[in-house]
Amino acid sequence: MSDKYPGGITDETRQAMDAAMRQGLQDDLRTLAAIIRADAEGRYDRAEPGWRSGVEWTLLWIENTASQLTGGRSQPW
Repeated sequence: MSDKYPGGITDETRQAMDAAMRQGLQDDLRTLAAIIRADAEGRYDRAEPGWRSGVEWTLLWIENTASQLTGGRSQPW
């Protein structure tokens, strides 16, 4: 047990809680990307210039952020 975490919370428990939180956020981000992608389908042809690249950049950013959440980092945000 760690002295840094009172109340009987072990380092292993804290790490498991952190991993679960990161996994949940990762799932939420990927769900958001899927919703954006589905909403954008069919709109590219009649969209203003730059709209398509903006959507693609946003989807890439969301996926990169989601991937970093479980990239082996153990430090909290």
